[in-house]
Amino acid sequence: MPTTDPRVDAYIAGAPEFARPILERARAVVHEACPHVEETLKWGMPTFMHGGILCGMAAFKQHATFGFWKHALVMGEGAERTGMGSFGKMTSVRDLPPKKELVALVRKAMALNEQGVKTPQARQRVAARPPVETPADLADALRANAAARGTFERFAPSHRREYIEWLEEAKREETRRKRLAQAVEWLAEGKPRNWKYMAR
Repeated sequence: MPTTDPRVDAYIAGAPEFARPILERARAVVHEACPHVEETLKWGMPTFMHGGILCGMAAFKQHATFGFWKHALVMGEGAERTGMGSFGKMTSVRDLPPKKELVALVRKAMALNEQGVKTPQARQRVAARPPVETPADLADALRANAAARGTFERFAPSHRREYIEWLEEAKREETRRKRLAQAVEWLAEGKPRNWKYMAR
C-alpha cells in the first residue's frame, strides 16, 4: 500500500490550477515505479524518500518542477539542470517525459540509492594566482647572499610569495628593513617563511 503524506495532498490542493495535474501525475508515477517510496515535505516541498532522497517536486506561480536528487547520475552528465527540476519549468503534463521513460528514471534513482552511490561533489576550480614580482630591495639582498638566493630560486612560487607578501605588508620602512634582514637569514638557512609552524 502506498505511503502517502497528507501534507503532500494539501500542497497539491493549494498549488495553482495548472500545476495540480503535473504534480499528481509525477506523484503517481513515482509510487508506481517505487511502491515502497515514502513521502515527506523538505524545504516546504513534496519529497520522495527511498534509502535517502529520491526526487522532489514543487509548484510556483508560473511553473512546476520535478527533479531527481542525484540529477547528473540519473539523467546523465550532459543533462542540463534548470533550477530545481530535471525537466525544466513545466506548465503542463505534456512537459513530463512519457510514463515509461519516467518510470525507468525513477527506478534508476532507486537503484543508485539502494547501492549507496553518492552524488559526486563538484570540484571547484581555483584560478592560478599570477606570479608576484620580486621587490627591488629583496632582489638586491639576494644578489649579495648566494645561499639565500639559491633557496629563493628553488622555492615553489607559493613559498616565494609568502616572503614577498610579508615584506610588502610592512607599514613602516624600519619594519620592512628588519623583515628583509630576517628573510635573508632564513633563506640562507633554507627555511620557508612559515617554518616555525611546520611539523617537525
